[in-house]
Amino acid sequence: MHDIALIVVALLLDSLVGDPRRVWSRLPHPVRIMGAGINWLDQKLNRNRHKRLKGVLALAVLVFFAALFGFLVARLPGGWVFSVLFAAILLGQHSLVQHVEAVADGLQDGLPEGRRAVAMIVGRDTAELDQSAVARAAIESAAENFSDGVVAPVFWFVVFGLPGIVVYKLVNTADSMIGHRSDKYLEFGWAAARLDDVLNYIPARISAGLIALATGSKAAFGVIRADAGQHRSPNAGWPEAAMAGVLGIALSGPRAYEGKTTKDSFVNAGGRKLLGVQDIRAAIAVLWRSWVLMLAGLLAGLFAIWLI
Repeated sequence: MHDIALIVVALLLDSLVGDPRRVWSRLPHPVRIMGAGINWLDQKLNRNRHKRLKGVLALAVLVFFAALFGFLVARLPGGWVFSVLFAAILLGQHSLVQHVEAVADGLQDGLPEGRRAVAMIVGRDTAELDQSAVARAAIESAAENFSDGVVAPVFWFVVFGLPGIVVYKLVNTADSMIGHRSDKYLEFGWAAARLDDVLNYIPARISAGLIALATGSKAAFGVIRADAGQHRSPNAGWPEAAMAGVLGIALSGPRAYEGKTTKDSFVNAGGRKLLGVQDIRAAIAVLWRSWVLMLAGLLAGLFAIWLI
């Protein structure tokens, strides 16, 4: 089967099933295995001198084995079945929507519940967030993770098959674990952060286009042009700008990490800043419309290949 057909099946499977707790409470999730490998190398190598070089070598080893795993599994008898299953496991639409919905449900029950739920999906300080800040954090996470957790894995599967999605997920996991600009990881995590930026460059821009096109929002394209490149991240600003334009709201802006407040500019600064549960639910609806548009695009591509 063609890789596009495989990823279409995987997308549908993920949307219906997601990550069943019954399965992953008994078996180690592939991302947990990746995380264990990253953590082991971190403990062994992230010390003393030449941390950047050690980080580059650690990432190279991890990428090699991730690619080798994907290559071998895809070539097993019935490898297409394993490719679909692994791709579905590594896609994140279902779990993303669940986590963002949990913030909306929590915020509806009260601010403390909203803070508790959003703390599960963002790294910023959440104890002092007001209602608008909780909603803003959830919507930013929805936009960014649609790119990182859905569009990028699909893109790299289409380009390189199972090895592509496994390597992408490994690098993305490494970035989330060691790609921080902290004293501990500034050097050792440099390679992971830079490679993650490279791998997300095209998917982030595709994600922004999907969000804008799926909603037919001319405003979204204007915000993308004006603000996407002003974000502190070279990639996250694109889907965030699109989502801000679609919903007519301001995203990003100052936030606190470990007690220190950043001076980040707002994306779509002229947009509405008073946000609530309804805005989170509107963002979820945008996620699904964008997902459907991506699926339709893949099916159109598969049909074009069939005609040729």
